[in-house]
Amino acid sequence: MNSLIRNPNEVSLARVALVLFSVAVVVVFAGVRSNWFAANAQNGKGPDKTTETDRQNDANAQRMLAEGKQTFRFDTFGDEAFWADTVQLHRALEGEAFGGVGPGVSPKTALAVGLKVDSEALPESLVQELKHGRVDLDNPATTLALLKLNAVVGVKGTFKDDGSLKAVGITCALCHSTVDDSFAPGIGKRLDGWANRDLNVGVIASLSPNLQPVADLLGHDVATVKTVLQSWGPGRFDAELFLDGQAFRPDGKSASTLIPPAFGLAGVNLHTWTGWGSVTHWNAFVANLEMHGQGTFYDPRLNDAVKFPIAARNNFGNVRSTPDLITAKLPALQFYQLSISAPTAPAGSFDAAAAVRGQAVFSNQAKCAVCHVPPIYTEPGWNMHTPEEIGIDAFQAKRSPDERYRTAPLKGLWTHQKGGFYHDGRFATLGDVVDHYNSVFSLNLSAQQKADLVEYLKSL
Repeated sequence: MNSLIRNPNEVSLARVALVLFSVAVVVVFAGVRSNWFAANAQNGKGPDKTTETDRQNDANAQRMLAEGKQTFRFDTFGDEAFWADTVQLHRALEGEAFGGVGPGVSPKTALAVGLKVDSEALPESLVQELKHGRVDLDNPATTLALLKLNAVVGVKGTFKDDGSLKAVGITCALCHSTVDDSFAPGIGKRLDGWANRDLNVGVIASLSPNLQPVADLLGHDVATVKTVLQSWGPGRFDAELFLDGQAFRPDGKSASTLIPPAFGLAGVNLHTWTGWGSVTHWNAFVANLEMHGQGTFYDPRLNDAVKFPIAARNNFGNVRSTPDLITAKLPALQFYQLSISAPTAPAGSFDAAAAVRGQAVFSNQAKCAVCHVPPIYTEPGWNMHTPEEIGIDAFQAKRSPDERYRTAPLKGLWTHQKGGFYHDGRFATLGDVVDHYNSVFSLNLSAQQKADLVEYLKSL
């Protein structure tokens, strides 16, 4: 037994060595662990594990994206009840040769009023016929053939057995999509979220054979209604006309506004020029009150009989349809719209060196970034301003509940220069916009600074 007992000093030294070794291991491990967490925290990552909840959320996101895209492009929300059964637009589209009225709408006419054709919906045989000029673009029958293919962006037709139109409806894509013209002007691949600044909504609507219900709603005759609709012009629409009945501004110009883009809205609080509400609020508003779909919409602000006499008289602030073909589709529709990013400005469309200088002007002397906060280029929060704050008249603002204008997000400005800038296109160019703020805010920008700022805006 005694031979197994070590020298007490040796035992103490062994214990010390073991403790020191343990401390060293802990320190090294802690250092590695600390470095790992620091690196991953810097990259915004946690432990790389995918849970069942993660998988369910990912699957749900993909489902909503697909459903929202389908809704945006092809869902009419049952608005055929208005466009076909009530105002009978389908009869004007097909023409008397197919049992409708008038000459019908040929592809040339359709393209001339800004309707677009999705080239990817066309069979290869038709593509080849078009390339060789063997398709009659002056014949309304060709328009009907395109509708059967679901190739007319934003317009959906249903047909009878004899080939004539049974009904026609419109979708979100009518105003908020265009094409890239890759096949021909007005024919190409879809560009969802882009404002269709060629679309003459008023002229198209004025073709409807039975506008008497619209005239009754507005309290005027059909001739007056047609005059108002035809006054809008390409790329414009007046959503408030059917709320307040104001067809023209005090200066005699049309009260319509430009169709805004529907891309780059993630992180943007209030939607539309005058900030009526969120994306999903406006989707419900338009689907029910403008597209004339069948659903539910509630906004008691429309009960104001002084500001919105037509809306109050017709109870537009509390719409209840059975069945409701809209409400269940709003979540996925919003999800898809928020996923649409603003398109990148193509190389060569702006002076890159000037844009770099313009960015400094934007952030500093011009103070644009105070309201157009990068990277969303509007205010995070309640992004609204009085007319006085931005130096313009209050006409359009007063047609909205809050009587203010929204700080428009700036990404993708290069895509919607046609028609001008601001809600009503009052500024023909970006240079005019810069001149306006230079004057209103006494910025004292030089000619070079203003030119550089324009190039930066074009680059966003």
